[in-house]
Amino acid sequence: MNANKKYSWLKLSMMFLLAAMLLVTAACGSKNSSAPAADTKSNVEEPATAAGNQSADKTAAKSEGAAQATAYPMTVKDATGTELTFTEAPQRIVTLVPSETELLYAIGAGEEVVGVDDFSNYPPEAASKEKIGGMDANIEKIVSLKPDLVLGSSSMNKPVIDKLRALKLNVFASDPKTYDAVIEKITQVGAIMNKAEKAAEVTKHMIEVRQQVTEAVKDVPKPKVYLEFSPGWTVGKGEFLDELLTIAGGTNIADKTGWYQIDPELVVKANPDIIVYASMTVKQGEKNPILAEIEKRPGWETISAVKNKKLFEVDQDPLVRVGPRLADGLLEVAKKLHPDLFK
Repeated sequence: MNANKKYSWLKLSMMFLLAAMLLVTAACGSKNSSAPAADTKSNVEEPATAAGNQSADKTAAKSEGAAQATAYPMTVKDATGTELTFTEAPQRIVTLVPSETELLYAIGAGEEVVGVDDFSNYPPEAASKEKIGGMDANIEKIVSLKPDLVLGSSSMNKPVIDKLRALKLNVFASDPKTYDAVIEKITQVGAIMNKAEKAAEVTKHMIEVRQQVTEAVKDVPKPKVYLEFSPGWTVGKGEFLDELLTIAGGTNIADKTGWYQIDPELVVKANPDIIVYASMTVKQGEKNPILAEIEKRPGWETISAVKNKKLFEVDQDPLVRVGPRLADGLLEVAKKLHPDLFK
């Protein structure tokens, strides 16, 4: 994926997220939009904390114990309250966002994927699939692929989902806001696809990583952290990135809910110990635009994180896609905050 395309995906996704959270029209932003990217749902859930993850543990344990062939017909309800009934495992699937593509491959259902969005870049095998467009997905292309199931985000893909449902296509929409909810989604899609055993393996790994991190950081001081995942934008309560930061042993300085544009002076006043920012694909020799912005903001040279050179870049995709790789993102953030605890 070239730099402009990946950067556009991040900004487009963030515009949709901001729109969903403000309860305004879910519309695609222009190239000048700067809102953070995340596959999130419109009904905000209270994030879990490092000490409050028992519901997901129970979900994982239940899914492991019930990892058996799905009994069809089965009926499920998605995040929009829509009920879908399956008489057999879907054989032709289209995904509207990268997180759903990653989920299907992780549970061993990659062969059933016949179409993906333009930004699905993981695993590498996804590159060979038919492309159905970006946030403004090509409806005719999707229909031509004859899917018996479409997976998407109930917030970012709402206009597309509405059109597909009007054409009588089966769409399962989900936008988890927490680590627990991602685990639950993986378990549910695993059941739909008759891949419960593999889904249980994926969720077990996610649980184990969280337990590893939680145990490692439980008795250490929690540094103040500032997150920036698009130039000038941060994320606060009610989002999975805030939850991951908390589990990783940090304290988010963001004092608002959701994604929002920062007041640079307030960040200086909060004086974070650590700054974490997202990786971005750039041309050789170019600097990450987020870091470039941070370095030129007036007064930011007085921030402890800047003075002590504790500005850390983290891999963007695992942290903005609500799929199996959230575990990887969590572990990476924990290693940045507490390097001595993770050798």
